[in-house]
Amino acid sequence: MCCTVKKPKRERRFCGCSPVLCCEITHLRIMATDCEAWLNSNPVEAVDLSDSYQFGDEENGLGGNIDDKINGNWISVPAGTVHEARLKAKAKRRLRKNSSRDSGRGDSLSDNGDTVRSAAPPTSPKGRVLDRRSRLGKGRGLPKKGGAGGKGVWGTPGEVYDEEEVDVRDPNYDEDQESCVYETVVLPLDEEAFTKTVTPIVQEYFEHGDANEVAELLGELNLSSMRSDVPLLAVSLALESKASHRELTSRLLSWLCGRVLTRSDIENAFHKLLRELPDLVLDTPTAPQLVGQFIARAVTDQILTKNYIEGYKGRVDCEHARAALDRATVLLKMSREAGLRIDNLWGSGGGQRPVNQLIKEVNLLLQEYVLSGDTVEAERCLRELEVPHFHHEFVYEAIVMVLESKGDKTLQMILKLLKSLFDSSVITVDQMRRGYERVYMDIVDINIDVPCAYSILEHFVDKSFSTGVIDAKLRDLCPCRGRKRFVSEGDGGRLKPESY
Repeated sequence: MCCTVKKPKRERRFCGCSPVLCCEITHLRIMATDCEAWLNSNPVEAVDLSDSYQFGDEENGLGGNIDDKINGNWISVPAGTVHEARLKAKAKRRLRKNSSRDSGRGDSLSDNGDTVRSAAPPTSPKGRVLDRRSRLGKGRGLPKKGGAGGKGVWGTPGEVYDEEEVDVRDPNYDEDQESCVYETVVLPLDEEAFTKTVTPIVQEYFEHGDANEVAELLGELNLSSMRSDVPLLAVSLALESKASHRELTSRLLSWLCGRVLTRSDIENAFHKLLRELPDLVLDTPTAPQLVGQFIARAVTDQILTKNYIEGYKGRVDCEHARAALDRATVLLKMSREAGLRIDNLWGSGGGQRPVNQLIKEVNLLLQEYVLSGDTVEAERCLRELEVPHFHHEFVYEAIVMVLESKGDKTLQMILKLLKSLFDSSVITVDQMRRGYERVYMDIVDINIDVPCAYSILEHFVDKSFSTGVIDAKLRDLCPCRGRKRFVSEGDGGRLKPESY
């Protein structure tokens, strides 16, 4: 057999055969070695390899030598070596055929190395289309580009793209776009749109009292020449509202000055307000006095100059405007000479005042009512307190005043007042009940200062039930103090314990 014999580099020698023939034989031996290694790892029966014709020499036996002609030279090769090479070549062709056939099955490898088969059948066209593995049967079966490729994919998860630079060689490149600045344009408001936009903002401010939010909302609008109409609209709405809203309006004007409005805007607003006083008086008869108080408060808050009122001397023809300026002048003079606090001119609204101050005002209201007997005035004063959630304190203080009074006059007047307030729904059923229950709970402490408090309370509660101020259930909750009585004879003259 002709072959190349590997020797040390200096001692390599060749047989007498042709070099081409030696290369062919070497190639067959290498192929036989590869196939033998594969067959050892994947046993295949010889019967399964009979998918092609058999040569006559293979049927006769495997022994002997087989003459073959390679490149025109007849050589003598052992029959067993050629037969093994052919068997291994057939097995290798079958292996390649099976691997190419299974490449469209959609199998992939999971992270732990297990094979995962897709739902699509391997022979269906959809399975071949959806298969993202290489068609050559290479790779580990993972998605292309690590999952960053495919239709509708913008890259791997978490990838951050840098700002794209403009290519000057782009046919659509426009040099003017480099210096172009884009801004949102807000159209200026006309008179009708101004009223519809700003009125809800001011009305909502009367509910929440956050002047900073109003400043932010007004800053988003293009007021342009209508800035001076903001104070005019706010004061006009406050004239028709209650004292707490007027106090909020004064605080709003002070907050907006320097942020959204200027001093000239405030001055122009009060100029327009003085000119429109004849129309405002039709809806609010006390408008001149209220506007004068707004002017005095603005001067105190330093959003109007001190010479603002002086500039109107001898130039006012409207009597309403003159009354407003006179009111402002008097208040400022009282502030300088008598120490009047104009910053608390309108008072604090409702629940913004401390509890101790509310209790003092309730006591003053009741004392004035006992002296005057004017139920209407007492009801108006109670409404102006703007504390409907605190009316139970009014009921409590009224009943305590009855318990501490002497004579039946105070009882009748307080009962009349509670009846009037209950019928007009100024004091609700819940507030009335809560006031009576608080007296029931504190009667023990009240009895220390007023020894006959139990009997007076029972009498007042009966009168309240007969006039319809309270119901029978609340009347039955009234505590009573039993009289001391002796027990039956024969018990040693012991006293019966008191029961409440």
